[in-house]
Amino acid sequence: MSGGERRLTKRVSFERPVTAQLMAIDGTWRRECSIYDVSDDGAKLAVGSSIEGLVLTEFFLVLSCTGLAYRHCKLAWVNGDQIGVTFLKRSRAAARRVSRDRLVR
Repeated sequence: MSGGERRLTKRVSFERPVTAQLMAIDGTWRRECSIYDVSDDGAKLAVGSSIEGLVLTEFFLVLSCTGLAYRHCKLAWVNGDQIGVTFLKRSRAAARRVSRDRLVR
């Protein structure tokens, strides 16, 4: 790991940033963002508008216009309009519970 690099997994950088959205867990806010690079553990984003005052302890990075593709995140760092996010991993029991709940509905 050179310089300030702390990632343990290899990152993929995009030639052109990928458009996405940040969204509150409860859906009360959304912000347009661009994904510059991603790894198994997190991503580097540029946020189009201010994130001041937003609760970024837990939120979603929405990857599709339908909202069906997303990652559960928390804020790792801020540098101007760029932020780093860490992907939160669900336990296998939680994943099974969500799958079971979808089948029951």
